[in-house]
Amino acid sequence: MYIRKSRLTLRQQSKLIEHFVAGSTARATAEIVGVQANTAIRFFMRLRQLIASKLPSYRLQSEIEADESYFGGVRKGKRGRGAGGKVAVFGLLKRGGKVYTAIIPNAKTETLLPIIQEKVEPDSIVYTDTFGAYNALDVSDFHHRRINHSKLFADKQNHINGIENFWNQAKRHMRKFNGIKPDHFYWFLKECEWRFNGGNHADLLKQLKIWYKQAKH
Repeated sequence: MYIRKSRLTLRQQSKLIEHFVAGSTARATAEIVGVQANTAIRFFMRLRQLIASKLPSYRLQSEIEADESYFGGVRKGKRGRGAGGKVAVFGLLKRGGKVYTAIIPNAKTETLLPIIQEKVEPDSIVYTDTFGAYNALDVSDFHHRRINHSKLFADKQNHINGIENFWNQAKRHMRKFNGIKPDHFYWFLKECEWRFNGGNHADLLKQLKIWYKQAKH
């Protein structure tokens, strides 16, 4: 991804990147750095698009947690699977490792199973809840383990606490923006994936500054 030459000074660009990594909103950052709010908003969106373009492709193996979650939406009274007005996201997490996310049109077997087959190495253990869409995993190349959340959240190694921790982190980060446009949601989601996988803030900042410098040349 190429980023065209900015009218911002190098110091302003550096400060904007630092505040982005710290998790500040664009409007708050604009006040601190001394630029127009729309300038910071556009700059932050370019950073998200840059991050999404740089995320590596990889396959997960060993112990994998799989789950779906629902983001946003304005319709009250409906929660969880099938909740109206929300964006459905499927996630896979390697225990002690990385998370992968994908926006999905629905949470049906024919949608979820191909993603698992593409991103997870055969013979891996896949942990899910008892949602029926995962039944096909029982007769697949994976070892399927279920946790019944109506009874308990964990049974020794049998749980999906890791991917649920990611959902909580992602939603907490996105709530700061008071609503995200549907056509921008992908970029915010991949930002959250990058933050989760990338280590501490210092590591994220170093990586993003390298990517940004490369994208300008």
